[in-house]
Amino acid sequence: MFFLDYLGAGKLSQAVTSAVLHGIVKACKENQCSLVGGETAEMPGLYRDSDYDLVGAIVGVAERSDLLDGRKVRAGDHLLALPSTGLHTNGYSLARKVLLGRFLVNDFHKELGMTVGAALLATHRSYLKPVSTLRDSIPIHAMSHITGGGIVGNTIRVIPAHLSLNIDWSSWKRPAIFNLIQRTGNISEREMRRVFNLGVGVVIVIGQKDSRGAISVLRSVGEQPFIIGYVEKTK
Repeated sequence: MFFLDYLGAGKLSQAVTSAVLHGIVKACKENQCSLVGGETAEMPGLYRDSDYDLVGAIVGVAERSDLLDGRKVRAGDHLLALPSTGLHTNGYSLARKVLLGRFLVNDFHKELGMTVGAALLATHRSYLKPVSTLRDSIPIHAMSHITGGGIVGNTIRVIPAHLSLNIDWSSWKRPAIFNLIQRTGNISEREMRRVFNLGVGVVIVIGQKDSRGAISVLRSVGEQPFIIGYVEKTK
């Protein structure tokens, strides 16, 4: 329905404020959401002059009968993934420590096909259109947005306690940024799975019989979905 923003800084910069608001307005238009207001504050005792802090809150509404509460999830359901565009909003503390301790933000890296800074700043995409389109034609049992905690940490929250996840970690190709982080920082696979999305932005839990139809619907709106595993009874 609408979005509210807060921008705090040691010293407000017209250029920074304009660029930030331009990005917010662009995203709101793309997702048919109104930007109804916000707050800006100068706090020189809290932030350095060049620092700024951005916070956003989005408010929506849904019929209670339309909420996905995981009750329909069954053993055998497929885990259908939509790709991420990069780190999204998670794992930056570790990524900065590893990559910026070795590279400069303007260093072009052949493996990435871009500079390190550009890879780190890849836009966190919206999944509103593909998910809304899918819900109009295929029953979704549950869904998880892959944020802090990784694929397992987020998806396990949306399935019943007597069920678990069986994920084939080799079923998709990870974006190069994750391989570079892991190799440069000598980070364990366990830690990578806990901190990063590893190329999966959203996991949609869907009935096995609906899996092929769901993939077809998502491809029709330009998505590249892939199956990463299934739900099974807890052993």
